[in-house]
Parts: sequence; structure tokens; C-alpha cells
Amino acid sequence: MTAPATAADNLVAPFQIEGEPVRGRLARMGDAVDKILKGHAYPEPVANLLGEACALAALVGSNLKFEGRLIVQAQGNGPVRYVVCDYDTTGALRGYCRYDDVAVAEAAKGFVRPGAKTLLGEGVFIMTVDQGSDMDRYQGITTIEGETLALCAEQYFAQSEQTPTRVRLAVGQVDTGDGPHWRAGGMLIQNIAEDDARGPTAEAWVRTQAFFETIGEDELIDPTISAETLLFRLFHEDGVRVFESKPLQAFCRCSPERIAGVLNSFSAGERAEMVEDDGLIRVTCEYCSTVYALTLEELAAG
Repeated sequence: MTAPATAADNLVAPFQIEGEPVRGRLARMGDAVDKILKGHAYPEPVANLLGEACALAALVGSNLKFEGRLIVQAQGNGPVRYVVCDYDTTGALRGYCRYDDVAVAEAAKGFVRPGAKTLLGEGVFIMTVDQGSDMDRYQGITTIEGETLALCAEQYFAQSEQTPTRVRLAVGQVDTGDGPHWRAGGMLIQNIAEDDARGPTAEAWVRTQAFFETIGEDELIDPTISAETLLFRLFHEDGVRVFESKPLQAFCRCSPERIAGVLNSFSAGERAEMVEDDGLIRVTCEYCSTVYALTLEELAAG
């Protein structure tokens, strides 16, 4: 896919269907997801899975009403053992996958790109809300049933929050003139529960889902289509109100100080065994692939 121009990017835009009990969020990710996926030499199916996790974490995490983090992860016994994306309420995202190269290559044979179920196998899908060290974490867990992370998320909301929810995720590479770059996008809609004021909401939910089903994956990652334009295309018959968007960026919380703190949690003897021939201890961040090299003297001084 080649695109000449770029609309606003790296954001989550909340929206409300005018006069209807349906709300949602639309995520558009350019260099934010490109940086995460290019930080590792992921095979295409693995990069696609992680890109979906990033878009999903942004869609769900951007609705948090407090400062904290949302962690989306799935793990199983398949070719990809673990996929995780960590979103915090500043809009910072980081993520990585742990996988078996040979098993992924075998799963990727054929005409259809393998999805979450094929890659992860039997396992669990988990969403964790972290409100900080002074608060207990909230964690919801469901089994991996759907072939996509979007279906896993829909099942999670149905079981854990009893909220009718639809999710669409898309990941792909787009050439904007300087080579291919990864992009990701997603949309989430939810039915607001009926009450005495709203009355029945089932009919509006069915109607909104019908429009939602018409969205194409290519539209979700097209850099020339703005969030407002895409939402208008889908919901112009009923009208849609778009609220202030929230920014997204790739950002890892690793630092020399954090790495030193982890290393200093080991005994002096264990640290001595980690020293390489040139006198350095090297640690690679799993998320961003940054390599930290420290001496025993630097650790002692810290």
C-alpha cells in the first residue's frame, strides 16, 4: 500500500453516536507502532500480533480515569509463547513478543496469515489495570477462544464487565515515499446500558454494529484518512460527535538507573558471574532492545 499524504496520527479519538446510547474510540498509529515493531526483527505474523496488541491497549487504556497503566497480554503453548503491550495514561506504549522462529515459520505456511489462536495456541488473554504501588492491581482473565485479539477482547468485556463491545484491529505496512513503515489502527464501540432515562438500547446497538461491520482494515491504517473523516464515513446517517483526542507515543521506561537497581538486587557473587571478558555486565531491555553496559564499580557507586 502506498500513500501520498498523512493525516493526524498517533492518537485515540473518543466519539459518541449522536442521540444513541453508543460510544467508542478510534486509534490511529504511525511511527508510535513502527518504532515498537522495528525494535526487534519480528517475523511478519509476530509483528502483526504485537501491533494488534498495541492498538488494543491504546483503545482500552485511553479510557482510564486515573493515572496508571493498562497491560494487555496473551500467553499460550503455541509458536508465540507471550505477547504483551504496556500502556500508561500519558499515552506511552511499549511491547514485545517471545516466540519460536521455527514454529512461527511453520504456522505461517499457506495462503492465510496466522491469527492469534494459531500463533498462541491454548492459553489465556489477560488485561491488568495498575493504579500504582499504593493500590491493588485489577486483573481480568479469559481463555483464548477467537482467532484474533479483537475477538479475545470482546469475550473479555462480555465475561468480565458484562458490557456489549465490538472491536476491530488492523496492522500493516504502508510506503509513504521513504520505504515501508508499520501502521496499526483499531476501533472499539460499546453499548451503554439501558435505564429509565435512555429506555431500550438494543435497536440502536444493532444498527450501530451494522455500520461498524462495513469498516475495512485498509481504512483503519490508511495515513491519508483522518479520524474524523473515517467516523463520518461510518456513522454520518446518525451523526457522530468526536471529542478531544489523546496522543500516543512509543516510550520505554528502562534507564541505566532501573537496570542498576535490578542488578543490585543480586548478590555480589552473582553479579561477579555476570561480568564479561571486557569487564562489563550487559543487559538488553526486552521491550526496546536497548543494551546497557555497566561495571561492578558503577553498580557499587550507585
